[in-house]
Amino acid sequence: MLASGSDDGTFSIRDLRLLKEGDAVVAHFDYHKHPITSIEWSPHEASTLAVTSSGNQLTVWDLLLERDEEEEAEFKAKTKEQVNAPSDLPPQLLFVHQGQKDLKELHWHSQIPGMIISTAADGYNILMPSNIETALSANNA
Repeated sequence: MLASGSDDGTFSIRDLRLLKEGDAVVAHFDYHKHPITSIEWSPHEASTLAVTSSGNQLTVWDLLLERDEEEEAEFKAKTKEQVNAPSDLPPQLLFVHQGQKDLKELHWHSQIPGMIISTAADGYNILMPSNIETALSANNA
């Protein structure tokens, strides 16, 4: 699989085994509205990648996730509250970080699952979102 980002803020996933057959794009996302500056697969989970954009966002995606309407209905019934997931957010989007200006690059830590190091014009961040670590360990179970 090859992940690539564009200046229009979109990014695509291509299956290189399908190149000879024509369209190798297996997923396309248009969440970001500014140019993609960095994209990298997790070394710990093959379906997870992180993306930065010049819109000052770092996002983490799990391509195995899908919206489950039945599970959402069960959750609403248990909580007896009106809980709605935003319809404009892709179900594959796990995490959004907006704490840096002019994000340039990101890398996953090679030894600590879920840890991401990002660089920007205003410094660097070391992130370890708890929902990412939980998602990675659940996928490896």
